[in-house]
Amino acid sequence: MKLLSNTLFSITLIFTLSLLVATPLQASSIEEKNTKIELAIAKVMSTFQVPGVAVAIIKDNKVVMSKGFGVIEQGKSAKVTADTLFGIASNTKAMTVALLANLVDEGKLTWQTKVIDIIPEFQMPNAYVTSEFTITDLLAHNSGLGLGAGDLMIWPHTTLTNDDVIKGIKHLPVISSFRSEFAYDNLLYIVAGEVIARVTGQSWNEVVQQRIFSPLGMKNTRATFSQIDKQNKNVARAHVPLNGKLNVIGGNFIERFGAAASVASSVNDMSLWLQAQLNQGVYGSKTDDKLPRLFSAKQSRKMWQAQTLRSVSEQATQQDKTHFSAYGLGWFMKDYHGVKLIHHSGGILGMVSKVVLVPEENLAMVILTNQQSGYALNAIYHEILNEYLELEEKDWIAYYHAKQQKNIAKEKKRLAKIADSVNKNSAHSLPLRDYAQSYVDSWYGEIDISFKNNKLHMQFANTAALQGTLEHYQHNTFIVRWHDRTLEADAFVNFNLNEEGGINYVTMKAVSLATDFSFDFHDLRLVPKK
Repeated sequence: MKLLSNTLFSITLIFTLSLLVATPLQASSIEEKNTKIELAIAKVMSTFQVPGVAVAIIKDNKVVMSKGFGVIEQGKSAKVTADTLFGIASNTKAMTVALLANLVDEGKLTWQTKVIDIIPEFQMPNAYVTSEFTITDLLAHNSGLGLGAGDLMIWPHTTLTNDDVIKGIKHLPVISSFRSEFAYDNLLYIVAGEVIARVTGQSWNEVVQQRIFSPLGMKNTRATFSQIDKQNKNVARAHVPLNGKLNVIGGNFIERFGAAASVASSVNDMSLWLQAQLNQGVYGSKTDDKLPRLFSAKQSRKMWQAQTLRSVSEQATQQDKTHFSAYGLGWFMKDYHGVKLIHHSGGILGMVSKVVLVPEENLAMVILTNQQSGYALNAIYHEILNEYLELEEKDWIAYYHAKQQKNIAKEKKRLAKIADSVNKNSAHSLPLRDYAQSYVDSWYGEIDISFKNNKLHMQFANTAALQGTLEHYQHNTFIVRWHDRTLEADAFVNFNLNEEGGINYVTMKAVSLATDFSFDFHDLRLVPKK
């Protein structure tokens, strides 16, 4: 009995002591995690040539990190802070969906409302699909259109408008049946923004400011970069690496097409947005149903439910314990080492961003960068997950650096093989001057090819940045070399001749598989302008 009594006393004493030290141990644990994360960020920046990064982490309704690293612009002294503004690009999409959820809560529409009931002129390439197309279909990336279909209407910066986008969609090629396959798109989110505008009688820019930024206290966030106060110098510059050197660029921030990708924000402001997400729409860090909401708990669950399934590789299952992957409404989702991740990336020329939420762990993060390396972004967010989910140690920086080098070498080898197969003795069928015409595509518009100084030059009429010189490749195929080399999007230009020897139509295709999918040259079919 004495032995048992002593044992019970010892257990009680240990338990009591553990309670006394629990709080400081937890604080120390977060501090240790963040120290390791900060060291990893510094190494990522060096490894992948990233001048500036900002990170915020939310855990158990508290912001446990909100910090900037590096500089706003390569070669300049101004530091990135937690208030530095970056383009969040496609992380804007979740905000557009939240606005729609708000309107659903108000009874102004439903997720099954037909788009043509709000935008009568809206047309998909198929009449049946047009008649059945709902608000949910705008958001789920399973419309039947291809990856990034029609993105040349919105990026790089164009003179086209929302109305032009809506008119152009019906002319895009269809690659799968309706609601059958995942293919990421931007244009239908622009249509979603127009739905919001027509239902509210205000522009998307005004609505997102009034219903998200202002209520949440996102004081520095702007719907577009052009709305940033010119006196505010705490704005990240975009950087593109080219031939080992970083190039500072003006940035293509999709100004005209806000609902898909235009928001500029900071990690301090984004942490407020993420807290509202974790708390199912409630402002701030509390979950009292009587507090103001961006959207109801019901709509939160709706946004985080799978709408379109995505494939899962064997490697992902083995490495990340991932068994399902899907797109919801404005969010990707998957399982990862036993927890559900809600996540999204954003990318514009010279900047990439990442948002990740782990609802069951009450954990969220946002990573903003001023360089376009997805490898760097992925290494940082996996490192954060490793620390806060307390997973087995792994050198994610080495993993993604090796993956980057492997992909670069693989593509270089592929391009070299193609170059070796070119018939260098072939000639173009027509005099160069005969290729110089104005051509028209049914969804993009006009593209001009001119002849000057014995060379052919291409200019996309609605996109100033897309101007370049055509070099003969073989037969009636040329390569357009864009004058702005930071675009990294040179493309084959193939002239199809008719039986009379005239030009029937022209097709295009990116030369490199590494070209951003938004350069959807392959969706073009150019015919000579009458």
